[in-house]
Amino acid sequence: MSQDVYRSLQQCLDRMSLGFPPTDSGIEIEILKKLFSEREAALFLSMTPRLENPSEIAARLNRGAHGIDAQLRDMASRGLLFSLRKGDVVKYGTIPFVHGLFEFQLTRLDRELAGMLERYFNEAFHGAVAQSAAAFLRTVPVQESVDVAHRVAAYEDAVAILRRQGRIVVAECICRKQQGLLDRGCGKPREVCFMFGSMGQYYLDHGLGREVGTDEAVRLLMEAQRAGLVTQPASAQNPSGMCNCCGDCCSVLRALRLQPRPAVMVFSNHYATIEPSACTGCEACLERCQMSAIVMDKDGRARLDRDRCIGCGLCVPVCPVEAIRLVPKDAQRIPPSGTMEQMLNMARLRGLA
Repeated sequence: MSQDVYRSLQQCLDRMSLGFPPTDSGIEIEILKKLFSEREAALFLSMTPRLENPSEIAARLNRGAHGIDAQLRDMASRGLLFSLRKGDVVKYGTIPFVHGLFEFQLTRLDRELAGMLERYFNEAFHGAVAQSAAAFLRTVPVQESVDVAHRVAAYEDAVAILRRQGRIVVAECICRKQQGLLDRGCGKPREVCFMFGSMGQYYLDHGLGREVGTDEAVRLLMEAQRAGLVTQPASAQNPSGMCNCCGDCCSVLRALRLQPRPAVMVFSNHYATIEPSACTGCEACLERCQMSAIVMDKDGRARLDRDRCIGCGLCVPVCPVEAIRLVPKDAQRIPPSGTMEQMLNMARLRGLA
């Protein structure tokens, strides 16, 4: 029974979002056992992402409402279910591994789980992430990199995304925290992940983040970009969140770094160009690039590999001679309008819809 319920849970999670593929070692089952009891796994499997209140779930499962209400509240508080509070009513639904179970362990993550997650990333999850990266997150230019002659759409402007939110919640980066527990990664800012709407409400309700005003959010964004973090909102015009990522820690960027052509695997409408004759060979741009897309040629000048450039623009503001520009691609992609369409796109990409 034990192994069966956890394997069923793995298979259920593998049909959601980026997936949760199996491994030869079974480390994914060990992760699930650390997070879920058998009873909790069975309850998760009896639910769907469609939000329901406790009485609806209890009636469907022929269980007492009081007991199931307590179990649902406990699971949501431990990041095993999504919950949405509206007045006195709280509804619950299942969540993917990412964005979901992994990120919701923010306040519970320990060194043991961090190590298990790292093993899982290396054995299987990096492939799942790379396959669906474009449908999950998209890369938008850092503010200082955009040429005023090329105005970007509002959904490509990170500040504009922040300014149109009714509620902004900022949280610590789970990826950077996980790598820190393993004595790896970098010292870049951690409080850089923004959540909006119902996702922001979940983070607030369960102590995963703090609410900030627009001005503070913009300040945190600018600090993240100056520190060399890649701004990546969810792949929707009205995203549920926006991350600021590094190639050392971020699961998405780490997975892309392993690919020979990251540029074709991301949702990005820009790319960088370097004017060789203007380059002085200072190498300031090398460290800023999270994809190792810039190398020095035999003449000591920076050269860009278009196949690796994801169009973040981090290299542009650090060039002292303005030899680097960020330019729009000829074919501009328009992200889906909202989270529901984004999830459908991801399912289609994975052959699940």
